[in-house]
Amino acid sequence: MDPILIAIILGAAFGILLHKGGVTDYGRILGVFLFRDFTVLKIMLTAIVVGGLGVHLLVAQGFAAWEVKGADLWPVVIGSALFGIGMAVYGYCPGTGVAAAATGRMDALIGLGGMLAGGVLYAYTSPTLLAAIAGRANLGKVRLGEVTGLPSWAWFAILIVIAGSVFALISRIERRRAAGRPPE
Repeated sequence: MDPILIAIILGAAFGILLHKGGVTDYGRILGVFLFRDFTVLKIMLTAIVVGGLGVHLLVAQGFAAWEVKGADLWPVVIGSALFGIGMAVYGYCPGTGVAAAATGRMDALIGLGGMLAGGVLYAYTSPTLLAAIAGRANLGKVRLGEVTGLPSWAWFAILIVIAGSVFALISRIERRRAAGRPPE
């Protein structure tokens, strides 16, 4: 099967699942930032753990290999800040924004236009931008395991413990709210 067709099918399935999960709703995303609705956080944590487990299994079985990008910190810091600003203004992350646009939400459609314009602008300016900031804080191709001495499976286990702890905390908060008591 054609890889482009596979990508379209998987992308459509992902968008449908995002919509079914309710994360194409601006109010639900806003609820995360107001600590009122944890649906998006639960979905993100689940995706991180399931995806991480899948990657570790694929690597362990020899079907995939780690491909480590260089840790060039300035582009990451600036890109993260722009992503955060964009998400705060738009109200969606790129994936949920595209899925919300596919449902016909006007706010998401307008934001999608902004994402596309930003992508084109970046494509034309990235060589100049990267030349100005790249390499100033480049750590090279390193992984947490190499920096800390802990193997990758240990970092993944730590991530699972953190995710489980966050799920437990969320569950406790939701039970207290359902019982009419304020969260601790």
